[in-house]
Amino acid sequence: MEDQGQCDVGKMAATVGNLAGKVALITGASSGIGAATAVLFSKLGASLALTGRKEENLKKVGDQCQKEGNTKPLLIPGDLVKEEDTKRILESTINHFGRLNILVNCAGILELGSIETTSLEQYDRIFNTNVRSMYHLTMLAVPHLIETQGNIVNVSSVNGLRSFPNVLAYNMSKSAVDQFTRCVALELAPKKVRVNCVNPGVTVTELQKRGGLSEEAYSKFLERSKETHALGRPGNPEEVASTIAFLASDNASFITGVAIPVDGGRHAMCPR
Repeated sequence: MEDQGQCDVGKMAATVGNLAGKVALITGASSGIGAATAVLFSKLGASLALTGRKEENLKKVGDQCQKEGNTKPLLIPGDLVKEEDTKRILESTINHFGRLNILVNCAGILELGSIETTSLEQYDRIFNTNVRSMYHLTMLAVPHLIETQGNIVNVSSVNGLRSFPNVLAYNMSKSAVDQFTRCVALELAPKKVRVNCVNPGVTVTELQKRGGLSEEAYSKFLERSKETHALGRPGNPEEVASTIAFLASDNASFITGVAIPVDGGRHAMCPR
């Protein structure tokens, strides 16, 4: 008789998607949505290559994945803004596993600033992290994904769908991710590679605080989220990870080129 843990994983796989036998590379895996995605993928049976800039945090996520999925992930610390790191991350994954089925582009940063206050250096920093590095890693991964008829899931934002003040470069970068997703989806569809993205609303991670919000400002920001999200609350990383896992699984076999808001309805709201 199956124990409760095995039964729960079986139900989860049937609902979200079974990833057993799949090799997945997840960027931004040392925290937030990337970390939650890594843990869920591990539960669903995927073999994982995880990368992030903070090695200590990456090791903690790796330990949690091993505990949940009984398989030790390949940990590849690195900075995707550095081209040599990006090449090393992809090469290490292929050398270790021999193939790649799923690429989850989750790494990203947020910084505050308007057209009056965002410097070119800040603009370049945001675009290099959120767009250029994603382009580069995807470009390198595509030949391997064509071989496996795999798929790509990009992590965008509701900011790519709607306009918000004082995060100008971030908004622009996420709009670029959405367009990148649609274009690459059309280019790779004849080769049986699917490409989709998720667009989270406010999600309880460290993203905003790293972007410049103080503890007090962040607390007010989360409180304000009760009014700016139709469901009356911010989301959590696990809720976004579930949608990523679905898109990465065969349950989504006829879905490509979509941007799915996982935002508690924020994209549909119109302030009055």
